[in-house]
Amino acid sequence: MKNFTDEQYSAFCRFLESHTGIVLGSSKQYLVKSRLSPLLTRFGMESMGFLLERAMQPRERELKTAVIDAMTTNETLWFRDTYPFVQLGERLFPELAKPGKSLRIWSAACSSGQEPYSIAMTALEYAARRPGSLPGLQILATDISATMLEQCKTGIYDSLSLARGLSPERRTRFFTPQSDGRMQLQGSVRNMVSFRPYNLLDSYASLGKFDVIFCRNVLIYFSPENKSKILNQFAGALNPGGYLLLGASESLTGLSDRFEMIRCSPGIIYRLK
Repeated sequence: MKNFTDEQYSAFCRFLESHTGIVLGSSKQYLVKSRLSPLLTRFGMESMGFLLERAMQPRERELKTAVIDAMTTNETLWFRDTYPFVQLGERLFPELAKPGKSLRIWSAACSSGQEPYSIAMTALEYAARRPGSLPGLQILATDISATMLEQCKTGIYDSLSLARGLSPERRTRFFTPQSDGRMQLQGSVRNMVSFRPYNLLDSYASLGKFDVIFCRNVLIYFSPENKSKILNQFAGALNPGGYLLLGASESLTGLSDRFEMIRCSPGIIYRLK
């Protein structure tokens, strides 16, 4: 497989950042090759350099979409890091759920769907302990990849995906075996989540207000300027007293002063000031 030139790589980095906000840096050529090499056969192209050049041309919409999907898709875990979902069930739901009040939760950059579905399972477990406590809960899951979202809607996962962070008890309770060996989330879980394609660099005005926003292990891919923009837009999208949950290695330091840091045991969450 023929490689691409430094000039082609630099141009592609600028293209990717302008369309998605993702910053690759100067040493991620291997990532581009591994993510995009399957597209060579799919689109009948002989070299990676030619593929990159074509993807950056405005008229190549199908190729552009395929390239962005490949570069932005990340496999994730069920109940990743555990503590965000413990805090959701033990602290945030009791604090935020009020009689007659509908809660809204946003899973931003939801990738392959494990995060919003983990939120839904946490909510069902909470509601089982406190019947009637979460009336009208709405979970919105967004990602830049429309292709990935279509897969998420099915709620079907293979054995490898199911082995990553999902307990046998939850697998038995919330999933139904399929004839091909995969498993599908039950309708009670799938119906709690609505999926919508969205770019985090766009305005959030059309999404409405939320009580909790999950944006975990995503900001690390953005420039400081875009991180700050996204965080301040999150602040504007939260209801008073709403919460933001970031990845375990992510921080607001120097990026936004709109949130109060709350140390949990373990983990950190952020509340809108």
